Amino acid sequence: MERAVPHAVPLGQMEVFQALQRLHMTIFSQSVSPCGKFLAAGNNYGQIAVFSLSAALSSEAKEESKKPVVTFQAHDGPVYSMVSTDRHLLSAGDGEVKAWLWAEILKKGCKELWRRQPPYRTSLEVPEINALLLVPKENSLILAGGDCQLHTMDLETGAFTRALRGHTDYIHCLALRERSPEVLSGGEDGAVRLWDLRTAKEVQTIEVYKHEECSRPHNGRWIGCLATDSDWMVCGGGPALTLWHLRSSTPTTVFPVRAPQKRVTFYQDLVLTAAGNSCRVDVFTNLGYRAFSLSF
Repeated sequence: MERAVPHAVPLGQMEVFQALQRLHMTIFSQSVSPCGKFLAAGNNYGQIAVFSLSAALSSEAKEESKKPVVTFQAHDGPVYSMVSTDRHLLSAGDGEVKAWLWAEILKKGCKELWRRQPPYRTSLEVPEINALLLVPKENSLILAGGDCQLHTMDLETGAFTRALRGHTDYIHCLALRERSPEVLSGGEDGAVRLWDLRTAKEVQTIEVYKHEECSRPHNGRWIGCLATDSDWMVCGGGPALTLWHLRSSTPTTVFPVRAPQKRVTFYQDLVLTAAGNSCRVDVFTNLGYRAFSLSF
């Protein structure tokens, strides 16, 4: 479903509208289906597009294979974050998170399964939800964003069980240390905060921008992405993309990447990053070569 346009628009004007829409499109979020064969991507128009990775990666793939198999209107505003469970695709935008059944999405007849809104301070507050994080051992979901808090939701009951407070500005990203279990959060205040989920308390704070080797004052102090692997963390944003040893709170490697980073993850012994605004999702079959792009 494309974004609503007036009825009886001449074909030429419709094509111009769609071209302008793609030109000004930003893809904020992505999530892979439980089977690993499909990729969902959410944009600033509230749309979610689902691509067939197996078709796009096939040796017989055509240009049409890189287009969405289904596109639907999920939110009124941007789709800031998404995550997949074994059955559901969860998406979040301004103030609420929604659930969709993957099986129904792929039948091209999906309907919203449920929606939840964290308990905000006032009924007039509608902050964006920038990050979603699954905690499998607790069967819970952590949401964070514009109200500067981390909210924990029980996925079985849909109830919000706690709120973690400490950030002084809105939160951009979350990462899970499963062994601990602990959650890391990074925000506009320039801090990465480490939370113990057993006690619901903050146990460590790293103010990244205060470390000279990774500080970039001209870009600001905000933390836009982070990932963790045992005792290691990588984070970036305003400060340079940097690898940290968590136990000692020490930056060990500053990566020579100029642009502020929006996504980062660990893969084996590699650090993968992505950034940029467009209507395309770039697909890399190896780290040095962009194989092709998926397009809304």
